[in-house]
Amino acid sequence: MQWIRNRSVPPPTEESGDADLLRAVAGRQVEALRLLHRRHAPWLRSRLARRCADPDVVDAAVQDTFVAIWRGAHRFTETNSDAAAWIWTIAIRRLLSTLRGAGFRWQSTPVPEIPEQSRTAPSAEEVVLLGIQHGDLGGALSRLSPELRAVIQATVLDGLTVREAAALLGVPEGTAKTRLMRAKARLREYLT
Repeated sequence: MQWIRNRSVPPPTEESGDADLLRAVAGRQVEALRLLHRRHAPWLRSRLARRCADPDVVDAAVQDTFVAIWRGAHRFTETNSDAAAWIWTIAIRRLLSTLRGAGFRWQSTPVPEIPEQSRTAPSAEEVVLLGIQHGDLGGALSRLSPELRAVIQATVLDGLTVREAAALLGVPEGTAKTRLMRAKARLREYLT
């Protein structure tokens, strides 16, 4: 039976689209998973590292992501989602699961505020992703200060609680709540 299922999906190639690779993974073609990993692991690692400073936690989340893809590729449907977005959703959930799991200790000492002159502009990747993924909202998000954008990204886009976002951003929980309220108010101004 397994052999028949594998024959119904063409063999994966470097030129195969992500959706085709996911169908091949659902058909238990290991090479398709290798291709997906080669294509997506670098940017997943990079984006997850912006949300968690512990490289071991990030590596575990990336590994767990591809295990979840292997087990659940049959759940992907092109009508519901873009393949990369679907993979990102799995990755961020795996990161959150790792962070919420036993043995992980939240950072208890706040990191000092970053001086205004030391702040960096968003990377080119962030600018492009904001514009593509969020349309008008992307433009509004890009107008936010880095601190406000980070707390919105952590809570709204990545699904962290305010407490988890505060720990990841290295600020007190009250500061994260205040920044979140300010960010939402500014976004309302920018979008109206």
